[in-house]
Amino acid sequence: MAETIPQPLRIFNTLTRQKELFEPLAAPYVGMYVCGPTVYNNAHLGNIRTFMSFDILFRYLQHIGYKVRYVRNITDVGHLVGDGDVGEDKIGRMAKLEKLEPMEIVQRYTNDFHQVTELFNLLPPSIEPTATGHLIEQIEAVATLIDKGLAYESNGSVYFDIAKYNEGGQDYGKLSGRILEDLLNETRDLDGQSEKRNPLDFALWKKASPEHIMQWDSPWSRGFPGWHLECTCMSTKYLGKQFDIHGGGMDLKFPHHECEIAQAKGLSGQDPVRYWMHTNMLTVNGQKMSKSLNNSFLPAELVTGSHPLLDQPYSPMTVRFFMMQSQYRSTLDFSNDALKAAQKGYKRLANGVRTARLLQYKADETVVMDEKKRADIEKSIAGFYTAMNDDLNTSVAIGHLFNMLKYVNMLGLSQLTPAQLGEETFDKLLSHFLIFFENILGLKEEKAVGDAVLEGMLNLYRDYKMVRNYEKVDEIRAYFKKQGLVIRDTKEKIDWAYEE
Repeated sequence: MAETIPQPLRIFNTLTRQKELFEPLAAPYVGMYVCGPTVYNNAHLGNIRTFMSFDILFRYLQHIGYKVRYVRNITDVGHLVGDGDVGEDKIGRMAKLEKLEPMEIVQRYTNDFHQVTELFNLLPPSIEPTATGHLIEQIEAVATLIDKGLAYESNGSVYFDIAKYNEGGQDYGKLSGRILEDLLNETRDLDGQSEKRNPLDFALWKKASPEHIMQWDSPWSRGFPGWHLECTCMSTKYLGKQFDIHGGGMDLKFPHHECEIAQAKGLSGQDPVRYWMHTNMLTVNGQKMSKSLNNSFLPAELVTGSHPLLDQPYSPMTVRFFMMQSQYRSTLDFSNDALKAAQKGYKRLANGVRTARLLQYKADETVVMDEKKRADIEKSIAGFYTAMNDDLNTSVAIGHLFNMLKYVNMLGLSQLTPAQLGEETFDKLLSHFLIFFENILGLKEEKAVGDAVLEGMLNLYRDYKMVRNYEKVDEIRAYFKKQGLVIRDTKEKIDWAYEE
């Protein structure tokens, strides 16, 4: 439902360190690239927060009328342990540990990643390229950079020459705010780096050692591509030499995204990206989420409640709703109290969705319209858009959604009649409430059983209540409670709702 939005979208650009008006290169078309997972292990919650943030951006851009090509890659080679230029390939290492082919590891954890994104209701990207599927483009890019004098071969490996790049008036470090001299002072000479002209130079192609499992032929050696090069080649192939948005976690700003800028600008002479966007980290009870502290959760552990730090299971939509409590650039702290509050809030909204679907407008010419309530509803709808246009401030947007919920509930309880709002405001309230909940925030109702089963159980409940078989009535109430539902038995009707 594209429409006139109260103000234009502004997003925080990491490159300029300020919020900027979003102006696509070729509106209404938008090109967006997000660094996808390295598929050597289960997707973790830090990944999910990043992908969920860009899922909301993808949804919102489409809602306000843009035609978005969303590219999110799969890294299936070249990402070394430690994120540098030395060590084992993360996928190759796991393949050795599991005694499997590397592509078995890739397939297993790609499947896991897709299952997790589906669990949390993330829309699939427009294109999902793999690094191994673009080796030709990467080899061609390396050759071009060598021809331009921006890369050099050394012992079968090829490195990007940062000093030469900066001599041409470029500014390596501009995205992350790092100063080249400081970086040089921080850098120790590590094993395997002596073949570099400069310790900061990064690998475009690495010669493989005999024990390295994943390797391919190239003009320089039998080896494998550098991690940074993959994203440059895949993003520019599908989105062009310049595109609108590049996203990822803040941990990728340096060196990964910094290197992407240098490579792409070296290849085309143009800054590749207009707006760089980065999500912040997750903490647990105020501490950094880390495997070594035993406080990192896999999505499955949250849903089953199997982690020792969790008091109970939390549904996927509870977790999704929880992650929207904080704007994507802010730190998000996991705790049982915060998750329980999110569970309650999500279920209140889900009950509102059920109510909204059942409401129908009834004209009544004797009723005077309530102008104050009409104005407040309009203000909440505009406020939601204003918050989303302010760098996707989902936290503030949700506050406006709850104010709309108040009026949905008043209508459902007959504390407010549709005629008091007038047909236009009534329709606008319900349609926007559903669109904001489902289409933009990406939430959905969670029911373990279908509506037909629930309606059948309610009919039994009515029959048993009629003949005063209270034992059976209590059994049916217990059944609903087990599903996370309650029976609402009032004078007007008998219905079910999500247990808040």
